[in-house]
Amino acid sequence: MKNLKLGIFGFGCVGQGLYHVLQQSNSINSEIVKICIKDLNKSRSLDASYFTDNKDELLQNDNIDVIVELIDDAEAAFEIVTTAMNNGKSVVSANKKMIAEHLEELLELQEKNKVSFLYEASCCASIPIIRNLEEYYDNDLLSSLEGIFNGSTNFILSKLLDGVQTYDEVLKEAQDLGFAESDPTLDVEGIDPKYKLCILLFHAFGLVTKPEEVFNYGISKINEFDIDYAKKRGLTIKLISKCRRNSDKIEAYCLPTFIPIGSVLSQTSNEYNAVVLESAFSESQLLYGKGAGDKPTGSAVLSDISALNHNYRYEYKKKSKNQGKFKLCEDFDLRLYVRYDGTSPNFEDFDSIEEKYYSEKGNFLVGCIKLKNLKNSNWLKEASINTIVLN
Repeated sequence: MKNLKLGIFGFGCVGQGLYHVLQQSNSINSEIVKICIKDLNKSRSLDASYFTDNKDELLQNDNIDVIVELIDDAEAAFEIVTTAMNNGKSVVSANKKMIAEHLEELLELQEKNKVSFLYEASCCASIPIIRNLEEYYDNDLLSSLEGIFNGSTNFILSKLLDGVQTYDEVLKEAQDLGFAESDPTLDVEGIDPKYKLCILLFHAFGLVTKPEEVFNYGISKINEFDIDYAKKRGLTIKLISKCRRNSDKIEAYCLPTFIPIGSVLSQTSNEYNAVVLESAFSESQLLYGKGAGDKPTGSAVLSDISALNHNYRYEYKKKSKNQGKFKLCEDFDLRLYVRYDGTSPNFEDFDSIEEKYYSEKGNFLVGCIKLKNLKNSNWLKEASINTIVLN
């Protein structure tokens, strides 16, 4: 097992988490050669000799075996990763947006250059979901995958359902703890977990999708009326990413969902993530762990680095096995709760409506609607309207 020389891009939350877990691990035969950052004048916990703002000191350095990409900018990350692979370097990445948007190109580059491209940390932080889908579920008849893929939104929802703090107060706490970014849009609007779902769709079913093909809706419009509805019915609210196989069709979305209190996902609180897998033979299985924070995500990056010590690569067996077999489908029903005040949804978009409620505090309906109709509706964009899936 050789001593891997690492070049790291980014030394924020995840980069520092990786450094700390690497220092505390005695079994990983790797060392950091250089770290590329944007601001050399910023005070750092490491000696200044580690740092550079010149990317070529890493990408063109023959002494570096592995590039570890841990930056926020997806397009800059794509340039770094593609250059590294073209230079014969293996890559570890945590950038779910970059991977989801450029998956096919990255796979081709990996194959062309005979290097490894690993990205366990891009999905669900400390939960080894990609490796499990690649290895354990290779020969099983996987039927669905769903879960809580974003620690920031789960932290916010957990605190909101406690009923003590407002949305703005909880969001600030999540930001102060490092669970949410200063601009939380990617998290609270369901964009971040959608990127992760796109990646997992590939490893679960061999289906390559573009992020714009998967519908997402976030938690930013949830208010006291919605929370009261949940509590009165023994429910909680989670931002759920889900994909399900129905013959040769794959249903996929990322939507806030009412979950019965006492169920597995309802008990996944704060910054924790959970993934529930359903398959023909092993039935229901749960993977659970921290989905945000420096060390949980850093530990997933470290796991990929450790795998590279053994020349590990994803085999992508489902891609060759299921090539062209599955198609993304939007022609399926969702049972929805829709809360509105003033502007109402277009009732004709619904296949059926089972309940309507009107009051001075707000109105809601419960009905079934096809995903394609929900996705194409204009009323869902109204600030006074919110929707949550009812299972």
